[in-house]
Amino acid sequence: MTRRGDRGIDTTVAHNARVWNYWLGGKDNYSADRAAGDVVHGLFPLIVDVARADRAFLGRAVHFLAAEAGIRQFLDIGTGLPTAANTHEVAQTLAPESRIVYVDNDPLVLAHARALLTSTPQGRTAYVDADAHDPAAILDAAQGTLDLDRPVAVMMLGILNFVLDDADARGVVSTIMGAVPPGSFLAITHPTTELGGEGNVAAMEFWNKNATPPIRARSSAEFAAFLDGLEPVEPGIVSCARWRTEAPTVPQFGAVARKP
Repeated sequence: MTRRGDRGIDTTVAHNARVWNYWLGGKDNYSADRAAGDVVHGLFPLIVDVARADRAFLGRAVHFLAAEAGIRQFLDIGTGLPTAANTHEVAQTLAPESRIVYVDNDPLVLAHARALLTSTPQGRTAYVDADAHDPAAILDAAQGTLDLDRPVAVMMLGILNFVLDDADARGVVSTIMGAVPPGSFLAITHPTTELGGEGNVAAMEFWNKNATPPIRARSSAEFAAFLDGLEPVEPGIVSCARWRTEAPTVPQFGAVARKP
């Protein structure tokens, strides 16, 4: 997700959404994205595993939210480029009446989303052009599709790592979760240099000098702060690869938590 004001598609500078797409095996990327992606992969070989584990976490989390928690409204902030098993596809397969709002402000992401992320007749899918740094604007736009008096699942997968200031990042979460009612959920992932992710330090340094937007990792304590006032669903804060499944650990925290 780019900062508002940086609205053009610069194919000469690697961008996170396109590099992530490259790591996931997609085709919506350019030579600069592939070159930067290859350097990061060389510095931090686990990054492709992280990308795939994060995507798999999305599917499991949405399945839990729709099938077990009975959620029918999803606010997916930091959509990224569409791939397979997107939020609305998982949710509407289980509950066709589900409503999903995707949020991003990268013009390429939005163009692909409008073309590819369709809805069932019973449900609704909408796309909001907004910045994660502006949660009030996100909430204002989402109200056209979602009923914020009814429980909402807020998806923040791999997005708060682009909100560099800790207080700002916590403020994004508290503003969004403060606007949804009890019974709502937060699903969240975030990179870390813990869990075997020490090699990510050099990779992130390279990224911040050569690509956009800038990124950071957070510790387990910093990640846990995003869940203040919420009730984590078992198994709590774990590697996203190991949330409700048995898989090798990757250095990316994942959690789902309920607003009491």
